[in-house]
Amino acid sequence: MSNLVNRPRRLRENPLIRGMVRETRVSRDSLIYPIFFEEGSGIKAPIDSLDGQFRYSPDRAKEAIEDCLAHGVSKVLLFGIPKEKDEVGSQAYAENGVVQQAIREIKKDFGDDVYVITDVCMCEYTSHGHCGILCGHDVDNDKTLEYLSKISVSHAAAGADMVAPSDMMDGRIAAIREGLDSNGFNRVPIMSYAVKYASKFYGPFRDAAGSAPSFGDRKSYQMDPHNVREAMKEARYDEEEGADILMVKPALSYLDVIKELSYNTDLPIATYSVSGEYAMIKSAGKAGLIDEYGIMCESTTSMFRAGADILITYFAKEIADAIQRGDIG
Repeated sequence: MSNLVNRPRRLRENPLIRGMVRETRVSRDSLIYPIFFEEGSGIKAPIDSLDGQFRYSPDRAKEAIEDCLAHGVSKVLLFGIPKEKDEVGSQAYAENGVVQQAIREIKKDFGDDVYVITDVCMCEYTSHGHCGILCGHDVDNDKTLEYLSKISVSHAAAGADMVAPSDMMDGRIAAIREGLDSNGFNRVPIMSYAVKYASKFYGPFRDAAGSAPSFGDRKSYQMDPHNVREAMKEARYDEEEGADILMVKPALSYLDVIKELSYNTDLPIATYSVSGEYAMIKSAGKAGLIDEYGIMCESTTSMFRAGADILITYFAKEIADAIQRGDIG
């Protein structure tokens, strides 16, 4: 009996065997780093609400990407902040929009060594801050689909490797897939924000991107945090419409949703550890209340343990270093 009692301990005592029998594996290849690009030139501006993060102008994209590659992170998710906004978010699909400029700069300097994913939404570009075209004070779902398709095609034309629609309009995956395919971009995958909750964890992002709605909220098109079965339906619809990867957002408060989705799809699952999660860990660490590095490692492991295959996180570079040290993965 003592042999059986001691069996778990025997597999924990030596760090080499601990790594060999570890159930949850994390790779630097699974990390995606979000980057904000602001229209203009010569800009590298710190984001007060996201300690250690910056807004870059497209001409300084090389600097941002070289820093990622130095840590072994080769996949990035781009967000844009234009100078001018209007009712229909026209700068989101402009040929020379800020994201389109950033894509071209990155591809010019790094080619296929960097995998460029673009956020497809309208909230950063509309004067009202909502994720679609308005009819009065309501978002017109069907009218918005045409614009989301135009944005996706413009990103692909600029050289994006993947598009990631985050708007949560019904039917957008089918519309984007049709738009990409009909314009010769049938090999550009779609990573769908399939399960995006109306969360309070987005505050620092909205400050960074200038995307807070000017009235109302987004509860009519983002999900109720109480619902799990609805999440499975949303994910299933996106899968049927042609999504290549499904995302759950946010991450830490929705680990149960990630787990449930892992049982209900064969597609890869991404999760986004959002700005509020990052800011809380950073702030508590700076205040000396927690071990920032240890909490980062532990929370990262929890997301992959829940069933995520891909992690989008502002900690991507630090996590990559932790993986290299053997503290994660």
